[in-house]
Amino acid sequence: MQMSKAYYVKFETPPDLVAPILEAVRVAVESGKVKRGTNEATKAIERGISKLIVIAEDVEPPEVVAHLPIICDEQKAAYAFVPNKQELGKALGIDVTSAAAAILDAGDAKHIVDEVVASMEKIKGGNSEQ
Repeated sequence: MQMSKAYYVKFETPPDLVAPILEAVRVAVESGKVKRGTNEATKAIERGISKLIVIAEDVEPPEVVAHLPIICDEQKAAYAFVPNKQELGKALGIDVTSAAAAILDAGDAKHIVDEVVASMEKIKGGNSEQ
């Protein structure tokens, strides 16, 4: 049974993009610069220094991350959703869950991040005309 998405999930991240997104986070942690957590992600967006914001879809309470897609849209910052905060934490190399992460410097993951961002633009572009 599919749970309905939290209200802050503004669009569907295609399942085949989830692995590349998490991979980008993993690689960027090793070779670039990544900020962990909602507060750090918020600051990165506001400062205009994020390449990609990754937000978990299963955050409780949703209010914790609900502002992120809104400020991303305002700041024209790229963002994507991943199904769960456990996997996001793992990709970040931490033993705890993470509601959000900001890739500031993709490092060796640059090509993955570029592809993800391009795909997200297409998805969001397609959604706004409906």
